[in-house]
Amino acid sequence: MTISDERINYLDHASTTPMHPDVLEKMLPYFTEKFGNPSSLYSLAGEARYGLDEARETTASVLGTRAGEIVFTGGGSESNNLAIKGSAGLRDSGHIITTVIEHHAVIHPVEQLEKLGFDATCVGVDSSGRVDPQEVADAIRGDTFLVSVMLVNNEVGTIQDIAEIGRLARSASEKVGGNILVHTDAVQGAGKLSLNVDELGVDLMSLSGHKIYGPKGVGALYVRRGVELDPLIAGGGQERQRRSGTENVASIVGFAEALRLAESERADSRERMHALSTTLIEGVAERIPRSSFNGSNTDRVPEISNFSFEGVEGEPVLLGLDFKGIAASSGSACSSASLEPSHVLIAMGVDPALAVGSVRISLGRDTTEADISDVLQSLHEVLEQLGTFPSAK
Repeated sequence: MTISDERINYLDHASTTPMHPDVLEKMLPYFTEKFGNPSSLYSLAGEARYGLDEARETTASVLGTRAGEIVFTGGGSESNNLAIKGSAGLRDSGHIITTVIEHHAVIHPVEQLEKLGFDATCVGVDSSGRVDPQEVADAIRGDTFLVSVMLVNNEVGTIQDIAEIGRLARSASEKVGGNILVHTDAVQGAGKLSLNVDELGVDLMSLSGHKIYGPKGVGALYVRRGVELDPLIAGGGQERQRRSGTENVASIVGFAEALRLAESERADSRERMHALSTTLIEGVAERIPRSSFNGSNTDRVPEISNFSFEGVEGEPVLLGLDFKGIAASSGSACSSASLEPSHVLIAMGVDPALAVGSVRISLGRDTTEADISDVLQSLHEVLEQLGTFPSAK
């Protein structure tokens, strides 16, 4: 089956999203008549520069901050790397605090800094994937310069109390004579939660375009005024010396429009998303024997649900769903030709044998009740075919 044969029941929105038609329409002029380099002086360049400035203002408005505090990047991974390596690059050593359930775009940069002589503490989580803010504060040292905790986990959807984490961490840092920055990877939070940087109490925030119905290869990093970062990319000095390279104006315009739309639709979508998520979770519990839900029942975004199925690996389940026209993803990852369980689920205390059988179902703006019914029926059929339980009811 191809996309042209039949509508795909796409349930992997935490991985990427289709571009919103309004976003594409907003971008198109910057590929053609407004193609100028925004750093040049003539009027054609001015049109591109106006689009760039407007996008920066729009992004800043959603975050409740100033346009000058927005740095456009090549995506969420680059934003995370700039926040972590950029804050470390101005010093020879120091201590970073993060968590065991971060995206690899945070974990790997921290590991790279450890190889250069920096110290890192990875705080654990409870069985729902929640970080204890006090545990973060207790890990603060005099040389701690960065705390990085994600807003919403990409595998299980758990929400972290970033404001409380930052408050306690700053208080602990002041007591030991330190001075910390608080960074959050908010890639999965956009369009689901408020991104007001003052309410969250963050100094750095990472965002990505393709998670919010915008283009791939573009993102943003919020950098609070007064925070200095060592740039990852040197050259022409664009983005106020923080990220060199001629700006990808079309994609930046698309990113800002996607963020604006996501924020404008956020409040109205909550009730529908919660209803769909409840139907999904209750349906799996009722219809799928030997299944379990991974994550928090309360402190989570409804768009992301993670399940484990006893006696199977995630990949055969996903292939079976794909054959039935359903796109979902697994909490597992293939490494060196061997199946490795999700580091997030293992950190939550899920048995490795269950963790390798995890499936993430993530809802989007076009998901319907029929889509949920479809995946419930198809899951039952696939698991039955894999021999995990007796015939269907």
